[in-house]
Amino acid sequence: MEKDFSNHKTLINGLKKGDENAYAYLVEKYHHNLCVYANSLIRDDLIAEDIVQNVLVRTWEKRGKLKSDFSIKNYLYKSVHNEFVDQYRKNKAVMALEKKYIAALDLVIDEKNENQLQKMMVLVTEAIEDLPPKCRQIFLLSKKDGLTNIEIAKHLDISKKTIEAQLTKAFRFLRKRLGPKFATIVFFIGQHEFRKDCIARN
Repeated sequence: MEKDFSNHKTLINGLKKGDENAYAYLVEKYHHNLCVYANSLIRDDLIAEDIVQNVLVRTWEKRGKLKSDFSIKNYLYKSVHNEFVDQYRKNKAVMALEKKYIAALDLVIDEKNENQLQKMMVLVTEAIEDLPPKCRQIFLLSKKDGLTNIEIAKHLDISKKTIEAQLTKAFRFLRKRLGPKFATIVFFIGQHEFRKDCIARN
């Protein structure tokens, strides 16, 4: 008689006993949604697939430690998130200049003068326009359109290292041209919260 793995305890017990049918059910039920979730985090279909595959394989390898009284769904989603964090730390180190801009965010938050803020944004826009064409294109794809370095590399058919070099060049230029306070705004110019704040101010 076939087991009903839609029953949570039956599924967990099946996995703990090494029942391959239980694992097949787990994969069939959660694989797609986990991939969608992983892709929402990293925005790369291939890497998202790898993350989910790693999580599912690790779940099978460590099935003996699964507990019958916990949510396998929550466990899988949490595992995908943790795997994403690990991948991010390994493959997408934040550039040193960007770290400085993040640390200086308080300079923007503390800005009370709306007119001054608008003037700063005008200066930032003008400075971006003065970047070399390729450098400006890559910078806007990253900070305005929100693409990852991998996505930009694929879109422009150039290496990821070239993208990183061009972004570093852009930040150095803007920092020299505008100073660290203005450069902090540049870093957040493509972020949803900052755009929404600027709209609200207008």
